Amino acid sequence: MSSRFRSALFLAALVLAGSAAAEERELRVCADPDNLPYSRADGSGFENRIAELIAADMHAKLVYAWMPLRRGFVRKTVGAGLCDVFIGVPAHFERVATTHPYYRSSYVFVTRRGDGVHSFDDPRLTKVRVGVQLIGNDLAATPPGHALALRGATRNVEGFTVFGDGPAAERLVRAIAEGALDMGLVWGPQAGYFAALADPPLVLAPARAPPELAGMPFEFAIAMGVRRGNIALRDELDAILARRRADIDAILAAYHVPRTDRSSPSAAEERRVEAR
Repeated sequence: MSSRFRSALFLAALVLAGSAAAEERELRVCADPDNLPYSRADGSGFENRIAELIAADMHAKLVYAWMPLRRGFVRKTVGAGLCDVFIGVPAHFERVATTHPYYRSSYVFVTRRGDGVHSFDDPRLTKVRVGVQLIGNDLAATPPGHALALRGATRNVEGFTVFGDGPAAERLVRAIAEGALDMGLVWGPQAGYFAALADPPLVLAPARAPPELAGMPFEFAIAMGVRRGNIALRDELDAILARRRADIDAILAAYHVPRTDRSSPSAAEERRVEAR
């Protein structure tokens, strides 16, 4: 074999290798770098874990577009072409095309063990110190805020804005654990994660809407979202969600996500994730 021929083969191999590398598939995920229990830059959130599972099933490289979850998040990420997938969005969120839901959760009451205010009709509600998450600029920005206002239980309420130092749910739950608050009303996935980290762990109970607010949703189905029009990717994600449902359920269980679409997670599911 001539040296010229060997050189030609070598160059052809380099071109083929470069072409294969260039064609490596990527799963580009939009995420907040400091938003536990969902996502964090170190990969410790449950949406990070689910994204890793999805990328592995697709034989794709997982790539993040990190951006704080603030006003304009969708427009600045998927809308700007920086990424392709949101791991968690409300089902039927109109700004994106959504998959079938893969879990459903609700707002919950968070209390110390033995402090059992678990209903908006409990007469003690107007006397206890209550923490709520503030998404907007007023107390009634969330369904629990509306319910508290309806019951006249606003005098001893403390709001925790999502734009504070660290996740609002973490600060709120810590205040309950330390005795600065008697209870809180928190979105379930956040409440479950931070309540389990408290010592001793705090107690959760579903927050049911009072009859006067029966039309206001206190629970939401969560799906994945992709750019509108990218139906092929949405359908591929739907197939993976169906195929890997047991693995995803195990991840949610390990992060203590309270769910209204199924019974409480089993210890076997938690061990399954912890063993990995």
